Amino acid sequence: MTCTAAVFAGLLAASSLLAQTGPPAGGNKPAPTDEIAANENLVVEGIPAIPGSVAELVRPYTEGRSASFTSWHPVRREMLIVTRFADAPQIHAVRTPGGDRRQMTFFPDRVRGGVYPPAGDGSFFLFAKDTGGGEFFQIYRYDVATGAVTLLTDGKSRNDNRIFSRSGNRIAYTSTRRNGQDTDLYVLDPRDPKTDHRLAELAGGGWEPLDWSPDGRSILVLEGISVSESYLWIFDSETGERKAVTPRGRFAEKVAYSGGEFSADGKSIYTASDLQSEFQRLVRIDLTGGTRTVLTPDLSWGVEEFTVTRDGRRLAYVTNEDGASVLRVRDFSTGKETPVAGLSLGSIASLRWHSNGRDLAFSYESARSQVDAYSYDADRGALERWTESETGGLNPQTFREAELVRWRSFDGRMISGFLYTPDPAKFPGKRPIVVNIHGGPESQSRAGYRGRGNLWMNELGVAVIYPNVRGSSGYGKTFSELDNGVLREDSVKDIGALLDWIPSRADLDASRIMITGGSYGGYMTLASAVAYDARIRCSLDVVGISNFVTFLERTEAYRRDLRRVEYGDERDPKTRAILEKISPLTNAAKITKPLFVVQGMNDPRVARAESEQMVAMVRKNGSPVWYLMARDEGHGFAKKRNQDYQLYASIAFVREYLLK
Repeated sequence: MTCTAAVFAGLLAASSLLAQTGPPAGGNKPAPTDEIAANENLVVEGIPAIPGSVAELVRPYTEGRSASFTSWHPVRREMLIVTRFADAPQIHAVRTPGGDRRQMTFFPDRVRGGVYPPAGDGSFFLFAKDTGGGEFFQIYRYDVATGAVTLLTDGKSRNDNRIFSRSGNRIAYTSTRRNGQDTDLYVLDPRDPKTDHRLAELAGGGWEPLDWSPDGRSILVLEGISVSESYLWIFDSETGERKAVTPRGRFAEKVAYSGGEFSADGKSIYTASDLQSEFQRLVRIDLTGGTRTVLTPDLSWGVEEFTVTRDGRRLAYVTNEDGASVLRVRDFSTGKETPVAGLSLGSIASLRWHSNGRDLAFSYESARSQVDAYSYDADRGALERWTESETGGLNPQTFREAELVRWRSFDGRMISGFLYTPDPAKFPGKRPIVVNIHGGPESQSRAGYRGRGNLWMNELGVAVIYPNVRGSSGYGKTFSELDNGVLREDSVKDIGALLDWIPSRADLDASRIMITGGSYGGYMTLASAVAYDARIRCSLDVVGISNFVTFLERTEAYRRDLRRVEYGDERDPKTRAILEKISPLTNAAKITKPLFVVQGMNDPRVARAESEQMVAMVRKNGSPVWYLMARDEGHGFAKKRNQDYQLYASIAFVREYLLK
């Protein structure tokens, strides 16, 4: 896993940095010499002077922003969102659909979440924040009347996955406070930090509290082992005693669970499971007898998110259908299920019912619409847009829609991806192409807003394809395991098959190809640069793994065992030898084409040394190597001014080595 089990479906938005969006204000401005100066937190090596005209070219693309739903007010029909007006995302309040976004937090670093208690008067909410991208999140209370912020955790460890009890008087969360490695379960009353205490000591880094029972006596917790194996437990909220809902060894196959909520009477739970199925299906598990009822037996795609109203009357869920989200609402009292209309091909996330049991909030994006907050009135069947984020003055209707494409790989398996091509009237003839590989590896490139990535098509005439190679999520559990262990290089072969397919398109130029990606996608970039050096022009690696052994040894302790499940255990001599053999660093001498490497100094996942050792090795080959490192960032750039400079440098790199 890339992180804890909750984030399997796609935490690595930051790794696809060519598609990030940013807000107005701040950023880098051309220096008087008409050259763009890097800010004081950036380390720049091998990157030539960038003319100010680059900033002018891309300015509209850097001035857009997005808005993600995070929480309903417990009483009023108001919501919290995360958006960015200055340098980093902050929490804002929105009181009506289309209303003003009122900024609540003001920090130099990004802020996560923003969650009201589900009951009470809405006098406070909680949020999480790290420093410099290090991901050692702390939990804070924000008092609405005064704007006062109170630290609730220890200020040192990683604290995550906070969930409120139904009454709102307690939260459960995980923390590495005890030893820096295991994610223990903690409980506190957010109104009184002195009540903070460890409820249970747990082994491993994949634990996540999901929900409290209606009476507050039990906490439903997920234990994540890998993308294909997880377990559900119920903890006594007073004693910490636990009982397995899904015991080990109960089924012959490995089973993965995703999400979980108690029923209104507390006698059963709702979850998603791939038991006896390639895809996750909605399941209700009776807590007394263990009876399992599949609620979505006829779906041929996986359920990726769901939520149940407090009174248990309604269920909303999202399916991932070939990379596109479909939202449905089921009324248990009538048995009627309704697909939510009015949303084009895109992605949906962060489902949450209001306490009124009528209004469903979520975040939605499409190729021509930024991530924005929406709600659906289940009584009236009406869809409302709460935010309409700016696009920097660009007309989003001119943005290119995705084309779903497929190609056959070396073993006959079909691989798919989303292709965006420039307007042929503006850019006729064969177009150069960027292959942008997602991270994870258990993530998925989705149909959605490309943000800054639109400038590649609209201004530079570059086509971009986002492949979903084997190991990607969304295509069944068999497909997601096809790159595990010794099969790792088979996913790289899927890129080779893509390179074979490109010449079949009359609109693509197979002689001008760049590979890029972040995190695991960065590994794929480096591995493809090794394997297909003669077939590409250049490559751009963002926070990528260069050596699996050193990566596993250096990644933060709380996530190391989770990663070993995916990549192999470097402590085993035979596995270590295989990992060394397939690592890009071992084969760096084969890279002769220009390479651009981007890294955050405080990255807890892929340590800075992974990039630096690759840069040093490839430089020995005599080919151009650009290196950009930010001292105030972690796993990808989150701050606008750093994102801006990265974009300027990326354009300069593409112009120099792909477009010529």
